[in-house]
Amino acid sequence: MSATVAAHAIQVQALCKRFGDFNAVSNVSFAIARGEILGFLGPNGAGKSTVIRMLCGLLRPTSGQITVDGIDVAHDPDAVRQRIGYMSQKFSLYNDLSVLENLQFFGGVYGVDRRLIDERIHGALQMAGLNEHADALVQALAGGWKQRLALGCAILHQPKVLVLDEPTSGVDPLSRRRFWDLIHKLSADGVTVLVSTHHMDEAEYCNRVALINRGSIVALDTPENIRHRALDGELVEIRGAPLGRMLEALAAYAPARDVAVFGSVVHALLTHASEESPALMDYLQQRGISDVAVTRIEPTLEDAFVRMIGMQARNAGAAA
Repeated sequence: MSATVAAHAIQVQALCKRFGDFNAVSNVSFAIARGEILGFLGPNGAGKSTVIRMLCGLLRPTSGQITVDGIDVAHDPDAVRQRIGYMSQKFSLYNDLSVLENLQFFGGVYGVDRRLIDERIHGALQMAGLNEHADALVQALAGGWKQRLALGCAILHQPKVLVLDEPTSGVDPLSRRRFWDLIHKLSADGVTVLVSTHHMDEAEYCNRVALINRGSIVALDTPENIRHRALDGELVEIRGAPLGRMLEALAAYAPARDVAVFGSVVHALLTHASEESPALMDYLQQRGISDVAVTRIEPTLEDAFVRMIGMQARNAGAAA
């Protein structure tokens, strides 16, 4: 085992996956330190789940290498699966069994020692806050409770790596926040976490974020660095009416770059917001836009993602 591999819980090198002529994953490389939370952030169909399936040994790569806890996934997928706790984007437990029965079943599936199973189940119930619901049928639980139960089942065998594929999809914001509290507790105990999501706000809870689009990583850094380094200029929020006419005007206004709609307002990138905003306001008012307001704002991950995806599309067009 090399020193580089030993220093990381997960290491992925030049990973590719093709389905016929379609490149689902293209030359993806990243490493995750032990105890780190890495977020996979991107739209549906970006390739997040495909990477995760290959990492778990459920799908064979076209090319590239993956090691988990120093073990090559291609050479010994069974050993890798023993070290991974996996939670899919769709609730995969048994609705017609109770909370306790699900935990007992998955304890057996993961091969937990019978001398330890009661202690592990008690720990999972306590972690998930489900002690008072142990005998309840899973189908009677709310979505947030189901996700906590699924997480409890995934860690019964005390895995060193936890892989979560869209774990909070369809869950209300409060339940999502509580779920992330559990993830941070696991990380503090040394568990390495890889979590995919398309919720931009969830990426803020990760140590680092990999922005993925069309099967490629377009950025890999801390959320703060991505927010501030992706935008070569200053971001402004523009209000005005009607919105459609304002968008048409901004599309023809050269100093406003990467214009994007965010609800009822528009975000635009300017070289120097304080100097260019007055001219922009005059420009819009002259074109019949009323109630114009231009305000300097701090960029979000969504702003950075929109900017990077636009750059990726332009680079692909130039290459073509």
